Amino acid sequence: MLKHIPVLRDEVIHLLNIQKDGVYLDLTLGRAGHASEILKRLSSKGKVIGFDQDLEAIKYSKIVLSKISKNFEALHANFVTFPEVLKKLNIYEVDGILLDLGVSSPQFDDPSRGFSYRNNAPLDMRMNTSQDLSAKEVVNFYSLEALVKVFREYGEDKYSYQVAKNIIQARKKKLIETTSELVEIIKLSKPIKELAKKGHPAKQIFQALRIEVNDELNVLEQTITKALAYLKPGGRLAIISFHSLEDRLVKQMFNKKTKIEGTRINDFLLPHQIKKEEFRLINRKVICPSQLEQTNNPRSKSAKLRVVERLKESEV
Repeated sequence: MLKHIPVLRDEVIHLLNIQKDGVYLDLTLGRAGHASEILKRLSSKGKVIGFDQDLEAIKYSKIVLSKISKNFEALHANFVTFPEVLKKLNIYEVDGILLDLGVSSPQFDDPSRGFSYRNNAPLDMRMNTSQDLSAKEVVNFYSLEALVKVFREYGEDKYSYQVAKNIIQARKKKLIETTSELVEIIKLSKPIKELAKKGHPAKQIFQALRIEVNDELNVLEQTITKALAYLKPGGRLAIISFHSLEDRLVKQMFNKKTKIEGTRINDFLLPHQIKKEEFRLINRKVICPSQLEQTNNPRSKSAKLRVVERLKESEV
């Protein structure tokens, strides 16, 4: 198995402001790259609770984390369900939460998962392999209109209609079952000048399919809302996103939560109607990987880190 390199590792650890007796959630445990660094900094009273819907990731993480400390839980579950899990553990507030929204390297590197347009594999793309909807179902059974909507909204591909139309034509002859078949259809849907540009022509369509299959944006919005509610005063939520749709959503939600709300009369807020600020942005400017990290780990290139903190009662 190829080594999984945690993106923005040092920045995440620094900005989470780890408290040695704290409880920390890693909602996207992966291969425990970030969770390991958090666990190393905790006392016997501290704890890391990790979630992942990839069973292989859970098995691997348990081995990695057990070499550091026994003060962890590695749970096979979608991160959106974390409040229900924490209630069973009698945990109602935490010191920090991490969400790393990138597909883990081993998922990309495992051809059988169908995430990569560079390897021939069955069309799958399910983070949770026990769910029914896969990329194969989307590609072969969505209507033309539905495919165009997915490709435009989640892939922002300007050739969405052409790709969708050619998919419809191809599947009339036979089911589209592999990533290579889909890549060929995408290439045939784009002009030669587009294919000559830097970057893989299938990247945006594959991104769109992955988001649709895993309902990523809806799940992310729900999870951010729940995560903010679980932070104790002084607790921090750190989110690493990898494409503009995710980062836009994170930025909008963080900004909304850190603005003072109230009724304005002639540009003045009525004092008795002001909703006090509960959160503050830790980094007003998004944090990106250094050039050195991008060189050592090319997959980190598009990563963006944003962190928000629940204010302590004395600060509200």
